[in-house]
Amino acid sequence: MKAPGTVDRPNDAVTWRLPRQQQTNLMTGKSPTKALSVPKATPATAARQRAPSARRKAAARPRLTYLIGSLDRILRRKMTDALAPLGLTLAQFTALSVLEARGEASNAQLAERSFITPQSANEVMSVMASRNWITREPDPNHGRIVVLRLTDEGREVLHRCMATVHVLEAQMLSGIEPRDALAAQGMLELFVRNLRG
Repeated sequence: MKAPGTVDRPNDAVTWRLPRQQQTNLMTGKSPTKALSVPKATPATAARQRAPSARRKAAARPRLTYLIGSLDRILRRKMTDALAPLGLTLAQFTALSVLEARGEASNAQLAERSFITPQSANEVMSVMASRNWITREPDPNHGRIVVLRLTDEGREVLHRCMATVHVLEAQMLSGIEPRDALAAQGMLELFVRNLRG
């Protein structure tokens, strides 16, 4: 039993953590005379609180390389589906487009520009030559190099396909201003140049 007039002392392990005035209040049984003050938020404090949220949002956004890869896969799939009814593969369409733009190309050049291996390019060129879409002639300066050129029939086939591809491209650029589309094209061309070295 405690002696009359004594006051229970709080556990020391708890008391030492409290401010001196609160320790005194606990020991004497007095109520605190005023509420503890809460520091006001400053612009710097608010900025520090917003920073983690901004970092989380930035981390949640996919990387640019991932987005470009996703776009490439989607375009390949949709272009393959769009060209199939016209009797062309994506590799054939790309090869015809390259030949029209360059005028002529070797098998190795066409393979690189069409994103296929030289072996696959040989197969693609053989099919297109059998359909009279391209001509294949030995290079007069390099006997082992075959020069590929587009025929009038191949150009006509390409132009029929371009109408279908333009529809797909218009869908991709829906809601984008022409100047923004040109700016995006310029950026993509720069990415290609940077990585080709």
